[in-house]
Amino acid sequence: MKDFRDLNVWKKSRALVLAVYKASRGFTKEELFSLTSQFRRAVASVPANISEGCGRASDADFGRFLQIAMGSASETEYHLLLAYDLHYLNNDAFGELTKGVIEVNRMLASLLGRIKGEAE
Repeated sequence: MKDFRDLNVWKKSRALVLAVYKASRGFTKEELFSLTSQFRRAVASVPANISEGCGRASDADFGRFLQIAMGSASETEYHLLLAYDLHYLNNDAFGELTKGVIEVNRMLASLLGRIKGEAE
C-alpha cells in the first residue's frame, strides 16, 4: 500500500480541484446542477482515484485506477473547453486550468508507465 500524499501527481491534482472549484464559483446559477456539478465531479475524481488506487493490493490494480484518473482528467479538459466556449472562463483562467490538467495527465501517464515497467 502506497501513501497517496507522497505522490506529486496527487498533490498537483488536488491543487487543480481547488482551482476548478474557485473558478466555477462564478458560473451562472442555472449551471449549478449541470456543468458546474459535472465539472467539479470530474476534477475531484482524479485525486480520488489516485488515492483509491494507492490503497489497492497490487500494482495492476493501482494502474487501473490511474487509467480511470486519466479519463477523469480528460473529461475535466472537455469541461474546461465547454466553460470557455460558454464564456464562463476568461482567457487567463482557461489557460491556467488547461495547463494544469494537461500537466496532471502527463504525470499520470508517466506514473502509469513506471508502474507497468515494474510489473514486467
